[in-house]
Amino acid sequence: MDENKEYNPDIITVEDDEGKVHTFEVADRIETDDARYVALIPVYDDPEELLSGDAELIVLEVIEENGDELLAPIEDEDTLDEIASIFEERLQDLYEIEPFELEQ
Repeated sequence: MDENKEYNPDIITVEDDEGKVHTFEVADRIETDDARYVALIPVYDDPEELLSGDAELIVLEVIEENGDELLAPIEDEDTLDEIASIFEERLQDLYEIEPFELEQ
């Protein structure tokens, strides 16, 4: 690795339905013939939150609406399983990722 290169993470902020703003690092992106997806990791300002927080991988679909890019949950469970597995495989060397499990 080139020691002169700086680490510049792709950071995004997302406002949820309740108006609360969340900050994420984009860990990876996947584009298929049918859709685009992102894997996000929460970013914490407070070191205490970082230690106590769940460093979970959040997988969302990128949709375009009226020229704007929006992030949306993946509705189809089979698609979610497939995309999450691809992200896990691609990111397992960089992050300590626990196997993906759907919450029922």
